[in-house]
Amino acid sequence: MPSGAPLGAVRPRVLAEIPTPALVLDAAALGRNIARMARFFSAGPCRLRPHFKAHKTPEIARRQLAAGSCIGLTCATVSEAEAVVPFCDDVLIANEIAGADKCARVAALQHQMRVTVAVDSAVGVDTLATAARNAGVRVGVVVDINVGQNRCGLSSASEAVDLAQHIARTDGVMLRGVMGYEGHAQPIRDRKERVERAREAMEALTATADELRAAGLTCDVVSAGGTGTFDISGRFTGVTEIQAGSYALMDSDYGEVHVPFEQAFWVLGTVISRPSPDRCVADCGHKALTKDHGLPEVNWIAGAMVTALNDEHATIALPAGASIAVGDRVQLVPSHTDPTVNLHDVFYVVEHERVIDVWPIERGYSEHRAARVLAGQSAGRHAS
Repeated sequence: MPSGAPLGAVRPRVLAEIPTPALVLDAAALGRNIARMARFFSAGPCRLRPHFKAHKTPEIARRQLAAGSCIGLTCATVSEAEAVVPFCDDVLIANEIAGADKCARVAALQHQMRVTVAVDSAVGVDTLATAARNAGVRVGVVVDINVGQNRCGLSSASEAVDLAQHIARTDGVMLRGVMGYEGHAQPIRDRKERVERAREAMEALTATADELRAAGLTCDVVSAGGTGTFDISGRFTGVTEIQAGSYALMDSDYGEVHVPFEQAFWVLGTVISRPSPDRCVADCGHKALTKDHGLPEVNWIAGAMVTALNDEHATIALPAGASIAVGDRVQLVPSHTDPTVNLHDVFYVVEHERVIDVWPIERGYSEHRAARVLAGQSAGRHAS
């Protein structure tokens, strides 16, 4: 039995046997999405760095790397980077890292792979550099540029040059380039507007890269992009890699953007109540899927619509004459891939109605494993 299967459970053989709520993955659709993205990046100088945070699943990441056109993986956290050590030797942690403990873990990773970290402050650089020197390594960094998302990142080329010069003077870290995420452009439905916003962002990012080079600084990496702009930013001159992630699984929000990938996963639920002809309730509430990008969509029941998510309940409005009954299964398409996956421990991988495997999801909370061990020991002492 795969390590992600519930302890003491017999692995389901068919879709109807999967305990709900559950994440179900269409193996064929996943394969087509991965192959389609790999083909796109097989041409041109830009390469793909798939984002592990979208699925947090080693088996999916292995397939992305094996499909080709990849320069490595992107991770959101140190824990995610630690999870991919067995099969990936080049990782970008596309977020700032704070704290000596996490920086020490990054430095330890450098003994096993090439790791690069996003930075946007001298404090962050210095903390990482101290950990790297203590570990006897040098850690690569990219200067994070705010290209319109208004989250992390520096807002001007002059700030970026100043920080890059500080990096160049600091032992333990090594400047590799710049990074900018045009997240504000990803969900724009109108293609023309999305192209305009993405190109504006890439112009700012590549201009900053040019400023670093003009100052005599290294800038080999210009990292950007996502699923909504992969074919825009991925063809912009000067961009070297794209961090797309959601394309492998997709969700209803990206479905509205009309990128050329298909829905490959859903949340499987069981109807637990049919209180009226126009309503049923399933056992897959917002502990099973998130609603930050909107309520999920209902698969295969024409005219059905989720009207509310509560902790354990999904309330579904039904069309006239719907025959669905207590015990029947429903499929809900999540509106946002990443946080929905983060609520589950495994994917049930299916071909048609047949369950072919169970893939563990590495949700990446190793920071708290020691605390859980201590809590367990304490509980044992109290029980005795």
